[in-house]
Amino acid sequence: MAIQANDKKKPDISLNYRTLINDLVSEGRLSAKDADHLSLKIRTKAQITWHPIEILADDPMDDQANEGQALDLECLTLWLCDKAKQPYHRIDPLKIDSQIITRVMSYEFAKRHQLLALEVRDDEVVITSAEPYMSGWESTISQSQPGKVITRVISNPADIRRYTTEFYNMAKSVSKANALGLNTSSLSNLEAMLELGQGDAMEANDAHIVNIVDWLLGYAFTQRASDIHLEPRREKSRVRFRIDGVLHLVYELPTSVMTAVTSRIKVLGRMDVAEKRKPQDGRLKTKTQDGHEIELRLSTLPTAFGEKMVMRIFDPDILLQSFEALGLANEDYDRWTNMTANPNGIVLVTGPTGSGKTTTLYSSLKQLATEEVNVCTIEDPIEMVEPAFNQMQVQQKSI
Repeated sequence: MAIQANDKKKPDISLNYRTLINDLVSEGRLSAKDADHLSLKIRTKAQITWHPIEILADDPMDDQANEGQALDLECLTLWLCDKAKQPYHRIDPLKIDSQIITRVMSYEFAKRHQLLALEVRDDEVVITSAEPYMSGWESTISQSQPGKVITRVISNPADIRRYTTEFYNMAKSVSKANALGLNTSSLSNLEAMLELGQGDAMEANDAHIVNIVDWLLGYAFTQRASDIHLEPRREKSRVRFRIDGVLHLVYELPTSVMTAVTSRIKVLGRMDVAEKRKPQDGRLKTKTQDGHEIELRLSTLPTAFGEKMVMRIFDPDILLQSFEALGLANEDYDRWTNMTANPNGIVLVTGPTGSGKTTTLYSSLKQLATEEVNVCTIEDPIEMVEPAFNQMQVQQKSI
C-alpha cells in the first residue's frame, strides 16, 4: 500500500552513505570487514554526485543475511523501502504517460529533489523518490496539484535519474518542435492531408526533431521492441511499439511534429521525402548506446492524415544463431535439417508478424552459404544485408 504524504511533518533528513553503512552493519547485512573496505574506497569518490545507495552498490558486497545475494542496487533499494516503510515501485516507462507527468513539476525541480511523477489521477498524484526522509517538496506539489493527495513510493535512484532526463528532454523537444510546426487542425480533406510536408525536408533536420527521433529509436531498443509504428491522426498522432507481439502506445505527438519526424526518418532511409501519395520502402542502420549495430526496415503507407510509417527492427546477430538457438529441437530440428539439406525443392515459411519467419530464413541461409555453395536471394525488400550470400531486390518496374 502506498504512503500518503500529508500527515505528520518530520524534519528533512538526507541519506548519506556513512549512516547507511552503519545501519547495514547493525542489521547484520554487512560485515565489519566489508564496511571498512567500502568506507575506504568511498573516500576516493567523495565528489561523485550519485545517490548514496548507488555509491554502495558500485562495489556490491555480500549480503550477510542472505547467502548468495549481493548488496546490489536493487537489493539496497528494497532494503531502503523496508527501512523507511514506503512501498517499492519498479518504473515501467510503457505504463507512464510522460506528457502528463512532466506537467506536475518542472525539470529543474524534479532534478533538484530527485523526484519523478508516475501517475496523475483526479484525486491523487503518485510521486517516486529515493530520498524517503525528505518531504520539503510536498507543499510545492500540493500547490501545483490542488485537491490531490500525494502518494509516495520509492524507486531505484538510477532509474529515477534516467527517466527524469529522458521524459523531460522529450517533452521539451516536442513542445519546441510543435511551436515551429504547421497548424493541421483546420485541414479537412484527404488531398490537403496528403499535401502536408511538401516543404518538410528542412524541418526534418531541426534539432528538436533530431532529438525526438533519437529518443524514439533509443527507447525502442531498450524496450526490445520489434516494430515502431508512427500513426498520423487529425490532431494527436500516435507512436506505438510492438513488444512480444503486442502493440503498446508509448507517446502521442502533434500531427505537425509527427510529419517532421516521419520526414526525418525518410531522409535517413534515403527515401523520397516529397513523395507522399505512394507507399515506399527504405532501410537504415544505426547503433545502440553500447555500440551494438541495429538495422531498421522502413515502410510507409499514405493515410487520410499523412504517412503512416512502420519500422521493423532487426538485430544482425540473429544471423549467427544456430538452429538449436532458434528453438528447433528434437523432431522439429531433425525435420528442418533434412528439408534444408535437400539439393532442390521448395520450403514455405509462414506465420504472423513477429513469429520468426525472417529469423528462420536468414539463419538457415547463413548456414547453407558455405564456400562450396552459391546462394542467391530474391527479396522484396531486402530485410537484412548479409555478405555471406548474394541478395537481389525485386524491381517493381520490371514486373
